[in-house]
Amino acid sequence: MNPDLSRPRPAGQEEHPLLAPFAERELPAGRHQFHKERLMAQIHEDLRAADVTTPAAPAAPARVTGSRNPFLRRAVLVPAAAFALAGALAVGFLSYVDRGAADGPGSTVATGPALTTRIGAADPKGAPQLLDRISLASASVSGPAVRADQFIYIGSKAANTYVRTVGSKSTLVSLPLHMRHQWNSPDGTKGWLIEPGNTGPEGVTLAGPDEKGNAPTPHLNAPTHDYLATLPTDPDVLLRRIYEETKGKGNGPDQEAFTTIGDLLRSSYPPAELTTALYRAAAKIPGVVTVDEAVDAAGRSGIAVARLDEHSGQREEWIFDRQTLTFLGERSVQVQGESGEQGLIKPGTVVYTSAVMTRTVVDRMKELPPAAR
Repeated sequence: MNPDLSRPRPAGQEEHPLLAPFAERELPAGRHQFHKERLMAQIHEDLRAADVTTPAAPAAPARVTGSRNPFLRRAVLVPAAAFALAGALAVGFLSYVDRGAADGPGSTVATGPALTTRIGAADPKGAPQLLDRISLASASVSGPAVRADQFIYIGSKAANTYVRTVGSKSTLVSLPLHMRHQWNSPDGTKGWLIEPGNTGPEGVTLAGPDEKGNAPTPHLNAPTHDYLATLPTDPDVLLRRIYEETKGKGNGPDQEAFTTIGDLLRSSYPPAELTTALYRAAAKIPGVVTVDEAVDAAGRSGIAVARLDEHSGQREEWIFDRQTLTFLGERSVQVQGESGEQGLIKPGTVVYTSAVMTRTVVDRMKELPPAAR
């Protein structure tokens, strides 16, 4: 199971296991199934409570619950953990802004106190062709060969923007760009996460039963590597299964299917045949477009496959290298209307940005591959 604690997502109404006993892991286990405004309302309530208990510390939003692995879906940093590392994170973010300063009015690099970008032009006709090319490119790359005693490591960068409300005043704030490290055994019984703002310097374990004492059962929204190997690789069969298993969740079946595939591409290490099938399945989802330019959290420019969530007005973008068509990262950009309290999240706001830096197999938990050191 693949932790990703960096992005707010609207959540559904079903309950899901929480990780305990660590305070940093007391996260609602959701993904985006409520409308944006309900999410923001919940965030503001959490922030107000955090401000009361810790008035001098900068706060970060919590997230709303749903029936997802709390570590597969993107979430925001939790106030209890963010307080301890706020100063260091702020320094890191300012350095990031300095390094990634916009190169002009047309820049797509996310910068500023609130991450903003130029909205790339969407092409509703180009997605099937691009995804076909991406699937062919992915088919030429061998998938991970992992033994039962090894671990899948994913190192990534992430940042996000949210509305922070103190009393009657709301402001738009960006949580710092930060590095996160996760390790998972193929069967999902062992795992570890180190992420500034969500864990202490040593990180937290991802192993153990849910709050009811039950062993977690892998599924599409909380997969293990072994589980991924059992999924069908026929694109039509795979897409039908995604629709069936995510029925009633998210902001409509098509958006939920697109988001689910994006989660699997970003937060896991699927076998090569499944990766190819996921791209081909995505090409069959209505409303999928290409975007001429997008930049990931590491500042790498590429072309994107995207879909607009009409409920939130945010466009979810999968970013690929233009030459190799390698998956680089993902971001969500407000492109229509305004959201958040007082409409502070305006078009051009980058609500979330990520970049996959290293994805490989290691022999030991907490072992950093050379590329991640």
